[in-house]
Amino acid sequence: MAQSPMWKELTAAEIRELARRDATAILPVASMEQHGPHLAVGVDTVLCEGVCRLAAEAVMDDMPIIVAPTLWCGMAEHHMAFGGTFTFDIPTYRAVLLAFLKSIARHGFTKVFIVNGHGGNISALAAFLPDFAAETGLKVRATTYFELAQPAIDPILDDQERIRHACEGETSLMMALAPELVRHNKLAEAVGPSHSTPRPLGVGQFRSYRSFTETGVVGDARKATKAKGERLAIVCRDAIVAVLQDPEAWA
Repeated sequence: MAQSPMWKELTAAEIRELARRDATAILPVASMEQHGPHLAVGVDTVLCEGVCRLAAEAVMDDMPIIVAPTLWCGMAEHHMAFGGTFTFDIPTYRAVLLAFLKSIARHGFTKVFIVNGHGGNISALAAFLPDFAAETGLKVRATTYFELAQPAIDPILDDQERIRHACEGETSLMMALAPELVRHNKLAEAVGPSHSTPRPLGVGQFRSYRSFTETGVVGDARKATKAKGERLAIVCRDAIVAVLQDPEAWA
């Protein structure tokens, strides 16, 4: 039986050997937050780890790879009003991520690909990245998997061009990767605005999701299908694989 690429499923000796072989470590980062009436709150964590695992399995015969444990809490203050959500503040999120990276570095890994699965984390990760590179000595790269794969996601979806929230896209992915966490009897209620409320160009503002969606959904989950989810999982996997295999990305 082939060895798993998942850190949590390996022995310490197997992890040391992967470090010795200069394996790339994928670090999934996600969130634990409300996802409407029809999806479990672990959506971002389940999907991010799922696509990272698919990507690692796709390349593990050709390159040493390991998927670190998923950081399941992120920046999710905008979902707190609905309940079911955990959130960090900025200093805590930075400190926890840095501790993860330093632990990975201390075991001898030199390359880390942070793969994000939650929109609320994007700005923080971009701000942290220069400090992480300087403070750890690692080659650190970061992406948000559904943004990385967005050009290939667009043709698969009917009513949206990208992943929104608890939407056609995320619900389809959950139907494919974790169908037991989808409440099909609630799908008829899983509808919200097609996008978040517009704001004046160049003006920043914190907005709770409660202020623009009664259901906690942005998009229309009624259009979700398992078949779409299977296709979405493949294109998200392939987008991550392309970065892992691109020498210029790691130069």
